Amino acid sequence: MKTSSKLKLRWREIQMIARGLASTDHVLLAHIIPTRRCNLACGYCNEYDDFSPPVPTEVMLRRVDMLAGLGTAIITISGGEPLIHPEIEKIIARIRRHGMIAGMITNGYLLTPKKIQALNEAGLDHLQISIDNIQPDDVSVKSLKVLDKKLGYLAEFAEFVVNINSVIGGGIRNPEDAETITHRAIGFGFQSSLGIIHDHNGSVQPLNRREERAYREIKDYGNKGYTRLNWFQENLSRGKPNDWKCRAGARYLYICEDGLVHYCSQQRGYPGVPLENYSKADMRREYLTAKSCAPTCTIGCVQKVSVIDHWRDPQVETEQVGPIKEVDLLPH
Repeated sequence: MKTSSKLKLRWREIQMIARGLASTDHVLLAHIIPTRRCNLACGYCNEYDDFSPPVPTEVMLRRVDMLAGLGTAIITISGGEPLIHPEIEKIIARIRRHGMIAGMITNGYLLTPKKIQALNEAGLDHLQISIDNIQPDDVSVKSLKVLDKKLGYLAEFAEFVVNINSVIGGGIRNPEDAETITHRAIGFGFQSSLGIIHDHNGSVQPLNRREERAYREIKDYGNKGYTRLNWFQENLSRGKPNDWKCRAGARYLYICEDGLVHYCSQQRGYPGVPLENYSKADMRREYLTAKSCAPTCTIGCVQKVSVIDHWRDPQVETEQVGPIKEVDLLPH
């Protein structure tokens, strides 16, 4: 990414933070789903299927417009696999036309030099790929062996920020792979981050000795400025709860392929209101609502968005939210 583009993006991010500190009446981050279908089938993921058609482009553009009306600062496109959508660039361009920051989470398999150039032209700001292992296995085929060529394409052609997320836990056989993946990301000049994923029962377990060693090693990279690890992970790595105020439904929205607003990818059904009917009153209610799943939550993007309001406005307990079933520590 060119230095001038980085500076412009950083300035927009600073403005977003300043606006978020000044007011609580707008959305900081929204995830939108242009298709539930994915070309992969990772063993720990419950956010995809292999048959759903893409959401019509005009419908997605209207949803972007609605989010702009709620004052949204960042929209991240995920899935399923968003690059399956045939007009993904039009959706990105619509986000940027409203002055919002445009991000994407992808498995990277469909990236080509031509596609990367198209994403550049559309105005994409951030792209994230999670790489789970070095060699593909029955848990995940999002491996460095397969994706390394794609990383080379990104290093050569991308005019947007690239973050490579490595993972530990959740059945990943070799936690040391995360160290290799982190080194490779840094070597390409990308940002890097670390996620802790669930096991086959959908639970987060304390890290074992090998996982703990890998976690500490990668955190040391962070102390040198190479990676961004949030303080939530310290407790998660030990299987301990966190004390925080989840502002999902207000500062963070997850809009599924059906256009319904949910707390997050793992609490689909709450509040389950169509985006077209979602109002500032809904946002204020959810802003003040304590979520029972918060202490053991590992949705990193929600935590990072919510922490901006941790110091203000207490929350009250209402209807209990069901147990979290999957970890998503993918940062935006």
